[in-house]
Amino acid sequence: MDMRETVQYYVVRERALPEVLLKVVEAKALLETGKALTVQEAVDAVGISRGSFYKYKEDISQFQDNSQGTTFTLTFQMDDEPGCLSDVLKIIAEYHANILTIHQSIPINGIASLSLSVQMLQDAEDISRMLERMEHQMGVHHVKILAKE
Repeated sequence: MDMRETVQYYVVRERALPEVLLKVVEAKALLETGKALTVQEAVDAVGISRGSFYKYKEDISQFQDNSQGTTFTLTFQMDDEPGCLSDVLKIIAEYHANILTIHQSIPINGIASLSLSVQMLQDAEDISRMLERMEHQMGVHHVKILAKE
């Protein structure tokens, strides 16, 4: 039995979000733009605790509607098995996403770390479904979105 957590994504109107989540987005923006140099400066500026920031920072990002597509940087680990990367690339192709970059580490103890930049075009399928398929692919571990542009 697979004990991995299923990841789902939702699009929610801003007014439906708790204020703390919106403040986490604000704090992240302050850090990304250099307007705050430390997490403490960012959370002080928006009025939340460091604990709240760290609790939610990986789980919320601002949605950007981009007709050119949205670029996601993904990271995951993969067993060093013939055809495993090919299977992941097929999943990405099935969801009509465009691969921009692939970086793979030299496998250590039979596991390689990868990062991919993937552009999801307007006609692309839902990224949450694509990530779920990747997570359930034999030999793929810990799929995570690192960045969204």
